[in-house]
Amino acid sequence: MTLGNSMLIPILPKMESELNLSSFQVSLTITIFSITAAIFIPILGYFSDRFSRKVIIVPALILYGLGGLLAGMASAWFNSAYLWIMVGRAMQGIGAAGTAPIAMALTGDLFKGGEQSKVLGLVEASNGFGKVLSPIVGSLLALLVWHGPFWGFPIFCLISVLLTALFVKEKKKKKEPPSIGNYVKGLFSVFKQEGRWLFTTYLAGATCLFTLFGILFYISNVLEDEHDIVGVLKGAILAIPLLFLMTTSFLTGSHIGKNLKIMKRLIILGLLLMTASFGTLTLFTNLIPFFSVLVVSSIGTGLVLPCLNSLITGSVGKSRRGFVTSLYGSVRFLGVAAGPPIYGWLMEMSRNWMFLSTAGLTFIVAFLCLVLIHVKNNPSQSDQSSKSLFKKLQLTTE
Repeated sequence: MTLGNSMLIPILPKMESELNLSSFQVSLTITIFSITAAIFIPILGYFSDRFSRKVIIVPALILYGLGGLLAGMASAWFNSAYLWIMVGRAMQGIGAAGTAPIAMALTGDLFKGGEQSKVLGLVEASNGFGKVLSPIVGSLLALLVWHGPFWGFPIFCLISVLLTALFVKEKKKKKEPPSIGNYVKGLFSVFKQEGRWLFTTYLAGATCLFTLFGILFYISNVLEDEHDIVGVLKGAILAIPLLFLMTTSFLTGSHIGKNLKIMKRLIILGLLLMTASFGTLTLFTNLIPFFSVLVVSSIGTGLVLPCLNSLITGSVGKSRRGFVTSLYGSVRFLGVAAGPPIYGWLMEMSRNWMFLSTAGLTFIVAFLCLVLIHVKNNPSQSDQSSKSLFKKLQLTTE
């Protein structure tokens, strides 16, 4: 999933010049992927609940690869290249909708308790690892031809399809899936009981991805336009903040267990670190001090995301987990979709305003998390039978 956008970041300026596009048009290649994914994620999440995770993941990966193939062919041979690239990117967005969000639900199915948090941390770290590798891989493929990254998608998807088909083993469902009416009624019940904190965590996840891809879009343009840094070196520099995000995500997921109080504190701490980092970036233009401050926001993001994953994945039982985690995936994708065009607009207004408004956003979200997420751990209550993990651990929203 992370290759879908991050691998294209290094080639966006080149695409702009080769196809005679505006900066806004180029940013839409990121946006259409993310918006399409956001639309289809809840739909595929429902089908994964009704049938199985694997039956959604494998066809989604195939569609993802075909979309990349179409975009590559359009870039190389088609007259209306931009139009067909956008069609291919929309296909990839639908494919992406059936990958990582469903994999998160699958993790919730297969692992329980503290092990679930650890594996979800690993999932988020692998997400970060994909972001670390993808600018470098994208830059390397672009050395062959500028649209090389599009041709890389079918290869990665084929490998993923084979690994998923061979090694992912799901437990067979013992009960018939609920009717659509009962399923929807159950979802309304979930959001009625736990909606206040759940939507707050959705907002936090979207904010993290919005700021991450917005800043990456800004850096990609600055490196090329102001510092004449291109190719693999540019990809390696873009990977620096992502490396810190990945490492922090892995360490966070490995240590939080199911301690809800620690999760809430780390979410707030992470958002405040992002606020401090973005606010301070207004003071620096030289690359070394700029990136030294920027990695603080990456560490903050790495603290927030694994905790959100654990909170959201454990919020409902297996029968509706696919939809709830998929809806979370949707808002994350909306954050990714909004990042490049909004930051492109803010860059034209004022660099300082861009960073200060970002800092203001992360501070507001931190405050909402402080006020709206109320947790209370009860060590005496362990793994009692309940539809909601949060009822076991007495997470309340009073």
